[in-house]
Amino acid sequence: MVQRVDHVQQEYLHSQEWEAVRHIADELTTHLESPDVATRLEGANQPGKSSALVQAVFLQQASELGFRDESKGLFKSYQSALRPDYYLSIAETGIILEVERGKTTINNMDLLDFWKCHICDHADYLFLMVPSELRQNDTMSPRREYATVARRLETFFRPGNYTNVRGLVLIGY
Repeated sequence: MVQRVDHVQQEYLHSQEWEAVRHIADELTTHLESPDVATRLEGANQPGKSSALVQAVFLQQASELGFRDESKGLFKSYQSALRPDYYLSIAETGIILEVERGKTTINNMDLLDFWKCHICDHADYLFLMVPSELRQNDTMSPRREYATVARRLETFFRPGNYTNVRGLVLIGY
């Protein structure tokens, strides 16, 4: 079952920009919720599997929505090799789409993805896909990755804590 929570800074809540972002998120979420895709996501989210397998499940849909794979040059002002998994330009801004699996909270990849969006001159919105539950091996108890990430990133959307990330769409798969 796909989970989703949206966060947006108050001043963008009723903007055309956020409406466009939310429409794209709705299209992606609908695709992820289809029975065939949900089954394939579950299979890709198994111990020993990589986020690349998760990405392969929805790559065609992301491309149809306009996302480009690992766009280069988005962080050139930082002289960095940083790249998002996917990027989509919309109006005067853009959306970074990041997909995590095994290192979501263990290596704070959720926070790194948020920071990448924060410093990106070309994107003010982040779509972050994380496992609802994660097992690194067959014997471990599942970690509640989605709930942990939701709790951590929600704090950036409280007035007084705003960053350059205007909105977040967090998707648990």
